[in-house]
Amino acid sequence: MYSLSDFDFDLPPERIAQTPLPERSASRLLELDGERLVDRHFADLVDLLAPGDLLVMNDTRVLKARFFGVKESGGAVEVLVERVLDSRTVLAQVRASKSPKPGNRIRLADAFDVVAGARAGEFFTLHFDADVFELIEAHGRLPLPPYIAHYADEFDETRYQTVYSKEPGAVAAPTAGLHFDEALLERLRQKGVLFAYVTLHVGAGTFQPVRVEALAEHKMHTEWYTVPQATVDAVRAARAAGRDVVAVGTTSLRALESASQSGELVAGSADTALFITPGYTFKTVTRLVTNFHLPKSTLLMLVSAFAGYAEIRRAYAHAIASQYRFFSYGDAMLLTTRNR
Repeated sequence: MYSLSDFDFDLPPERIAQTPLPERSASRLLELDGERLVDRHFADLVDLLAPGDLLVMNDTRVLKARFFGVKESGGAVEVLVERVLDSRTVLAQVRASKSPKPGNRIRLADAFDVVAGARAGEFFTLHFDADVFELIEAHGRLPLPPYIAHYADEFDETRYQTVYSKEPGAVAAPTAGLHFDEALLERLRQKGVLFAYVTLHVGAGTFQPVRVEALAEHKMHTEWYTVPQATVDAVRAARAAGRDVVAVGTTSLRALESASQSGELVAGSADTALFITPGYTFKTVTRLVTNFHLPKSTLLMLVSAFAGYAEIRRAYAHAIASQYRFFSYGDAMLLTTRNR
């Protein structure tokens, strides 16, 4: 039985990528398949997949979810939208010297007011007086992860979105997808690799470390996902043909596995709090494209479950020694599940 300490590791600060590379597909790729470790370039993915393999991508789009504002009292406020509930209501993190009370008005971006509603755990309900998506897009700032030491600029606003992003609702990017550019996608199509999409709106909780030593006591953050029937059909066809189902990112994997809890992948939409740790049996995904993850994070536990605990420890040690770039703007891995 693993505990939190088993997923800690020392990472030199200089290994945390602060900016993306000029070209998306120029990243490095560490291939891990059982005992085999191979240093590659991300564009080599074309050679590592076979005709008929299915790439499943998360088409969520990152909201400009960060706002700075002031309360009626004049106190400074920072707001990070966590989830859009409807066209006029969001759940948000609110940082202020004193928490707002229901009915308090907050001026955001010196452009519009929101009204605080009831608390929902660590979040606040905020009521907008116009369309949420329009106000967020017009006045918000793109939120970057807490380990990136600058606010988003125009370059980030392009590069912290996947080229296939479509459905607005995330507050963090599905970062494994950031390595794909149109040229690489076209090369994969020409190879005969197939594509399907899910949507999982990544929440800020993806950056939260686990804080309890006993993993069973950890309360997983929830995220909303949808798996279309077309994706279910594509997955079934790939599996029937003996081809790999390759999740692009842990978010795509969580959506697929969440929708497979009956034993078979089914279409639909729901909240998921699926917490994958070593011992989990994967039901749909056979290979995974993923970035390198934070110490003590649920995502590190997920990839350890997927590729093997000892194998991931060895791969991460190799990546650090070989000066791979870590986290959202960093390099990638290609993993093969142990129960393929």
